[in-house]
Amino acid sequence: METETKRSGPFWDMLEGRLPQPPAARLLGWELVEIDPDKGTIEVAFQAGEQFANPVGVIQGGFLAAMLDDTLGPALVATLPPDKFAPTLALHVQFLRPARPGRLVGRGRVVQRGKEVCFLSGELVDPDGKLVATASATTRIQTVRS
Repeated sequence: METETKRSGPFWDMLEGRLPQPPAARLLGWELVEIDPDKGTIEVAFQAGEQFANPVGVIQGGFLAAMLDDTLGPALVATLPPDKFAPTLALHVQFLRPARPGRLVGRGRVVQRGKEVCFLSGELVDPDGKLVATASATTRIQTVRS
């Protein structure tokens, strides 16, 4: 994991243990694997629990979409100053194969960053490295309101 002591803000404070993980990240079993804020890339892992399964035993698509959103967003947020945040305006997910409960890995990247609008993309893979889903997102950089 690459972090610099100069970096600050809620995302970095959470990574350093100064702030708790957001409830949604905790629910998804979010874990940072690797990050390169200079390149705008991130790799994270999720623990897809049995409680995420649909009646046929595979992870329900809404949870996969949430995992992808929680992969792509941090790829950008890690590059922002402490007073900025980037909520997702649109998230397009393509489900490619069923995912079973267990560890899933998300890889995200900033495709293009503008002054306000940014484009992100990423993927989710299963323990065998097979692609489960891909996503693209549009976000808007905003100032955090206290």
